[in-house]
Amino acid sequence: MAISSADRRSALLAAMEQELASLAERGVRICGNALSPIVLVKGALNADEQAGGDVLAGADGTALRAALERLGYAPEEFCALAAVAGPHDADAAPPVAAGEVLPPALFREALEALDPEAVVLLDDAAAAVMRDAYAEELARIEQFDVAMLAPGLVAHVLGRRVLALDGFEAALVDTRAKQRMWAYLKQLPPLGAPY
Repeated sequence: MAISSADRRSALLAAMEQELASLAERGVRICGNALSPIVLVKGALNADEQAGGDVLAGADGTALRAALERLGYAPEEFCALAAVAGPHDADAAPPVAAGEVLPPALFREALEALDPEAVVLLDDAAAAVMRDAYAEELARIEQFDVAMLAPGLVAHVLGRRVLALDGFEAALVDTRAKQRMWAYLKQLPPLGAPY
């Protein structure tokens, strides 16, 4: 008996929901559209985010949404991933305490579950987690600065574009720093349809 495409989609959606729920139980914080082609990773959370608020719900998220729309991403194509653990399921055995950096394997599991085309590392803490989680893949990159995820350089890791910024939220108060961030982000336009 053949499986219909609707049944296949339902099964894939159920599997993804289960995977995301498992990650959340272990303290992974994902906010927004998990099917987005771009994921924004934040490691240095502000006070509201540390208190359990959504990641990138403040001025930095507003600025990033506007920037992504200017680049051609649809408004619903917005997904934030915290590089630090949030609250855990009380019954789960958390791999790390809330507020601590995610272990590299758990961060990698989360990013692979989201499977974006592009990843933006918003601060040095996010870049450090990415370096740890993808050390083997980054070591294969010949240009040292790109392999180290230097700010403003696009690295290609497992078929996705990875761009590190050096403190997006802090840059919002400085005109020159905002311009630099915009110049960096312009390197990650949405990919066109492959035809």
